[in-house]
Amino acid sequence: MILSGKEIKNKLGKQINIAPFNEKQLGPNSYNLRLHNELLVYEDAVLDMKQKNSTRSLIIPPEGLVLETGKLYLGRTVEHTETDEYVPMLEGRSSIGRLGLFIHITAGFGDVGFKGFWTLEIFCVQPIRIYPDVEICQIFYHSIEGAYDRYSSNKYQNNRSIQASMLYKDFER
Repeated sequence: MILSGKEIKNKLGKQINIAPFNEKQLGPNSYNLRLHNELLVYEDAVLDMKQKNSTRSLIIPPEGLVLETGKLYLGRTVEHTETDEYVPMLEGRSSIGRLGLFIHITAGFGDVGFKGFWTLEIFCVQPIRIYPDVEICQIFYHSIEGAYDRYSSNKYQNNRSIQASMLYKDFER
């Protein structure tokens, strides 16, 4: 079951938190999230799964920033979300996808109990100018059946900014 937009609003301050919340971003069965003005790009030509890869920050100016093809950009949502009792899911908006802009390559599935900003894995089919604060993706909520453990990762929980991959921590176990 997916929550309706009205039910998302009813759950605010209880099982769902979205901050800041703007009712104009609420849809029939999702809530649009906006793109923050900062991006990260990896600096190395070859990334290593077992190492912390270096990144540099880019700021999207009000007049926009043209993204290059063949390059991964990490962004984040303006909104901080927190969810309990529901599985949060993230998808790109169809209007964004129709421009050949992908906002998550593999990580659209959230965990019950996630608290933080959503890191976006941004990739474009052709050069495209993007802008800060654009409603770039939508979050929606599935119900979960049965007993569950709340998400409590030491990698991504309670993040305060864009999160580059921390896969290297899996090799430290």
